[in-house]
This record gives sequence, C-alpha cells and structure tokens, in this order.
Amino acid sequence: MIPISLKKHDNVQYLIGEQVLELKPFVPYDDLLCDLLCDFSKSLLKNKQAQEYPDVIAFAFWCRKSNISKLKESFGTNHNRLGLGIVFHITPSNVAVNFAFSFVFGLLSGNANIVRVPSKNFAQIDIICYELKRILEIKKYKLIKKMTTFIKYDRDNDITSYFSSICNARIIWGGDLTINNIRSLPVSARCVDVAFSDRFSFSVINAESLIELDNVGLDRLIEGFYNDTYLMDQNACSSPHLLVWTGKNKSKAKNIFWNALYLKVKNKYELSSVNAVDKFTLLCKNSIDLDVRINFKNFDNFIYVLNLNQLVKDIDKHHGKFGYFFEYDTDNFDELSSIVTNKYQTLTYFGINKNELVNFVVNNSLVGIDRIVPIGKALDMDVIWDGYDIVSKLSRIIDFK
Repeated sequence: MIPISLKKHDNVQYLIGEQVLELKPFVPYDDLLCDLLCDFSKSLLKNKQAQEYPDVIAFAFWCRKSNISKLKESFGTNHNRLGLGIVFHITPSNVAVNFAFSFVFGLLSGNANIVRVPSKNFAQIDIICYELKRILEIKKYKLIKKMTTFIKYDRDNDITSYFSSICNARIIWGGDLTINNIRSLPVSARCVDVAFSDRFSFSVINAESLIELDNVGLDRLIEGFYNDTYLMDQNACSSPHLLVWTGKNKSKAKNIFWNALYLKVKNKYELSSVNAVDKFTLLCKNSIDLDVRINFKNFDNFIYVLNLNQLVKDIDKHHGKFGYFFEYDTDNFDELSSIVTNKYQTLTYFGINKNELVNFVVNNSLVGIDRIVPIGKALDMDVIWDGYDIVSKLSRIIDFK
C-alpha cells in the first residue's frame, strides 16, 4: 500500500476522506468492493430523506447486490486485471447524482478515487455522502476508506491541475469547452482520460402502436418519457430533444401523446418563472436561427413543441430544456442517417422493433448513437456508457505467458 499526501488547498473542502490517500489497486469487481456497494445501497434505500429524491433512489437501486452481481458476471475473467491507480473525477455541475455513479465506476474498476462533487449545493450530495461515510466506517471497509476522497471546490485551474498531476486516470464530465480546458492541464504520460462531453439524444415513436395503447399502457409510456426528460430538465446527455414520428395516423398519435404528457407535467412538474423565461428566450432564438418552417404548439408553457417541416442538419446544436421539444415526421427512417454525427448518444424508442434500429445504425455505418433503449430507460446509467466499457478503460491487463 502506497500512502500519498495530498497538497493542502485552502479552497478545497473535504467531504469524505482526508489529505492522505492510500493506493492499493484491487481486481475489478473484487468481492469487498461489491459488498460495500450492497451495504451502501441498503443504507440509502432506508434513508428517509433519500425517499424524496427519485435520482438518489434510482442510484441506490442500481447499486443493489443483484445488479452488481450481474455486471460482474458480464465482465468475466478473461484477463488478469488491476485498477490503474488513482482516478480523479471531475463531475458535472448541473446533475446532482452523476458524481456518485462516477465514483462507483472508479471503485468497481479497482481504483482509489478522488471525486470532485458539484460546487452547487444539492441535497442529494449531502444524503449520499452521509450514508457513504457511515458505510466506510465499518471495519471491513477500512482499506477502501483510505482509498476514497470526496472534495468540493469552485472552478479553479490550479487545484484541478494539481489533482490531475497525481492521478493515473481522469473521468471528465462536462461541456466541450470544459473538457478541452481540463485536457490542456499537465498529466502523467500514461494517464488515461475518459471524457463524457456534450451529447444529443432523440426518440422515435411509431404512431400506430401508440394509438393502440389502452389507458394503462399510455400512462406507462408517458411516465417513462416524463422521467427521461423532466426529472433533469433535459440536462442529461441522454434526455431526448427531438421526437421522430413514424407510421400512419401521426396527427392523431401526436395529439394523444402531447395532451397526455401535458396532464402528467401539469400535475407533477413545477416550472419556475425564471425557467419559463429561459424557455421562451430559447424559442425566440430558434425562430431566428433555424432556416426551416416551424409549426409551434404551447401547452401552458409546460411543453413547447416545434414541428419541423424538414430535417435540420445541425439539430444536435439545439438542445431543449424544461420541456422543449422538436418533432419531425418521416416514413423513411434511413433519412435520419444524414444528420447523425458523433454528437448523438441515446436513441429511445417505442413501438419499433429494436433490431430495426440496430440495423439502422450498423447498416448506415453511423458515427453516432451509442445507446438504443426503450422510452423510460434514457437515464439508466451503466458501466457501458457513451460507447465506453468504463471498467475496462480504468483497469489494466497483466499479460503473462
């Protein structure tokens, strides 16, 4: 075990851990790591405050024993592996729980972890850190405790540069400018960067399949779409901004869908005055910038729908927020291949054969679309993300013959 003294910075707050980090890489999915996550999951699920935050409960559910065991089995033991060493996590400022998933990715890979949590105050951060600290106090997890540090500080290149200089890998979440700035900071020659940048996601819905739904099925679909979008105000890289409609009776299907979503949003979502103004400002900007005819529908400010009469080549540069959606009708799914760039991440779908969508990506040799999942699963994090096998990226193979 190698002790590493972390340089003192007055502007760095230590939420978990101290200024001495110990390094002893584990085998990925070591039983001790999996046991810790199981106990962590149970503690979070019992926390009364956590019940108020669906994203915390979703994270806790993801960490449960059955899911981690499934991931471990899927990873296999084809090679002898160890964690790379120290992973420095620079997590997104606008998503409350991503830091926790990022930590788990580093942990399951067998690494010591320095996690920079968002500088913005989120109640979810306090809840997660409180329960993790309690679990790390268990004698069984003494070694993992010494390998775990959570820190908080405002944007500061000097501090980020220091932690970058001592790590063996970085997980960088953020916009393209943020990632490029962090990548410019000095790191060791063998440092591995895994970057999760700005992405664009969209949904495809078959109109006929939607029309055939009974009330229970429709509510399930609408609830799933609501969770994909409104839970994070469309800030998640996997939240859809564009809906593509296929099949017959599109107008009828759209009328059913948007009105059902409106009722759901009206009952569950709180749209602040500031966010309403931001959304209207975005509409004005799009009206000027987009060189296409737009048919606009407004559902009491809760939902903006901009129907496009033709595909916009750079639609991936136009992200919605707070319930702001583009939509497009087509009977030729392959025409979408002309707009898909490497910015495209998640394709969510309903009423369409999954194999048809896989063939669409593979047969058109698309450079984008890394995930294809049903509507309602857009925010489901996994160790395969943005096309990366994260545990493999954050561990090394010991090759012997």
